[in-house]
Order: sequence, then C-alpha cells, then structure tokens
Amino acid sequence: MSKSIIVGSTLAVLGLGGLAFGAWQVQQGPEGPQFADITDVDAVTQSIQTPREVCENVAVTRQAPTRDPHSILGSAAGAVVGGLVGNQIGGGSGRKIATVAGAIGGGFAGREVQQRIESGQTVTTTERRCQTVTDTSQQTVGYDVSWRYNGVTQTARLDEAPDGDRVLLEQGSPVWSVVVDEAEQDHKG
Repeated sequence: MSKSIIVGSTLAVLGLGGLAFGAWQVQQGPEGPQFADITDVDAVTQSIQTPREVCENVAVTRQAPTRDPHSILGSAAGAVVGGLVGNQIGGGSGRKIATVAGAIGGGFAGREVQQRIESGQTVTTTERRCQTVTDTSQQTVGYDVSWRYNGVTQTARLDEAPDGDRVLLEQGSPVWSVVVDEAEQDHKG
C-alpha cells in the first residue's frame, strides 16, 4: 500500500469523525441552564459572652456598737455590788479585806457580764452587693451549604441560607443569587 493512500485514508476517517461529532452537537441543540442540587445547609455559630453587673440588696447582721468599749459601767457596778457583799463577811480588819476583795472580784465579774450582754446585741442593715456575671449566647455567623452536580459534592460558606433546593451553575460554579425550588423549576421547564 502506498504511503499517500494511508495518509489519505487517515485524513478521510478523521474528517468523517469530525463531521459526525459536529452533527451530534447540532442534534443536541443548545442545553438549558444547569442546576446543582443543594444537599445540606448547616448554620455556623459562635459563642458570644456578654458580661453584665447584677446587684441585690442583702440583709447583714452585725454586733451592735457599744457605748462603753472598756466596760467601765459594768466594772463599776460589779465593784459596788462586790464591795457590799464583801462588807457583809467577817469583822474588823477581815471585813476591810473582804470588802476590797469583793470590790475587785465584783469589778471583774461586772465587766464580764456587760461584755456578754453587749455581744448578744446585734443590728441588721441592708447592703447593696454587686457581682459580674457572664451571659453566653449563640450567634449565627454563616451557613455551610453543600451541593451536588454530576455525582460530585462540594461545600461553600455563605452569609445567608439559600431559599430553595437547586442552584444555577455557570461554568461549573454556583450562582447563589439564583436559587430555585425543584418544583418551581419543573413548572417553568
């Protein structure tokens, strides 16, 4: 076989193949718009912590302030009573010693009695107490949207959730401003 016949035959086969492919494309006609199925929409959230001050009135009980911090009144009254009791004991110089001892012991006893009485006296006041508490809330920051076209699933993060279940594709990329419901698209087509 000659070389020119082989080259001619090869060119003829390629030419016929090209014609056949062109005829097939013409037969297909212009394709309509391509849509991908939206398969999942997940809200993406983040925790927001907001501090705030909370105040409340609280009843507080404290020991009442004393008017006689050194217990002089109790000591004096105890000394007088102790001296009178000591004076009733014994006679002569023993009575004088008993009176002095009674006055000293009565003074100590009077001071103790006054301190016990005053320690049981309390005052209740209301105080305002404040503390900082933190409120936690969730804020949506976007949406992870998955779509499938020709068996391939992809995901993108959007600011708004799409309002439909199909998205228009232009050169393989979704046009998120054109999202439709499948029922709506079938009705138009």
